[in-house]
Amino acid sequence: MSPPLEDAISILLIEPNPGDARLFSESFEDANIVCNIHTVSDGESALDFVHQRNEYSDSPRPDMILLDFQLPGVSGADVLSELKSESTLRSIPVIVMTSSPSEEDIARSYDLYANAYVQKPVEPDEFIDLGRSFEDFWLTLGRLPGDRSRRRQSSPLATSRAGPAPR
Repeated sequence: MSPPLEDAISILLIEPNPGDARLFSESFEDANIVCNIHTVSDGESALDFVHQRNEYSDSPRPDMILLDFQLPGVSGADVLSELKSESTLRSIPVIVMTSSPSEEDIARSYDLYANAYVQKPVEPDEFIDLGRSFEDFWLTLGRLPGDRSRRRQSSPLATSRAGPAPR
């Protein structure tokens, strides 16, 4: 794990599958995205992280959240609902990234004020394309609150695993 990058955007990845979490991190590294990725594997840990509770009391406020809807325990929909209902958190962009192509899931995500809905790639090479597309839109064309989004680097991505490893 690399040390946190100063002044890099902070991304909270809420992903129960450790293989997918690794592929997301590697795709961002391959795209030379300057960010610190913090990974949690369930909804309860995600809420603790954003509220800086329990073991996450020193966690940074994320600049962006990548949320899998299919979470153990507290659902991704419940996490999204809480994030968007709290005035201190609702400005954080939340991108729902899940394997479901269901129109119902897509509609529900937007009904809960997700900023985007992206179907997870199936092949590892598609994760690299996703990282580049993410960077092109969210970090180059789009602007994030605090405007720390327009940073690229040539050194590796800093990642951290928040909390216990998924089982």
